[in-house]
Amino acid sequence: MLYWTLIFLVVAIVAGLFGFGGIASASAGIAKILFAIFIVLFLLSLLFGVFRTP
Repeated sequence: MLYWTLIFLVVAIVAGLFGFGGIASASAGIAKILFAIFIVLFLLSLLFGVFRTP
């Protein structure tokens, strides 16, 4: 999951270099959405790991 977050971060940075219009804003939007999804998944896995019985 971190792999995809890093890929979209790079895409967002490249899109930012080319300007914030059209495809660039779409790429940055996708990166923001994926980042939020991965943060939620990380927190869920952290909670499940804490409450798991050994």
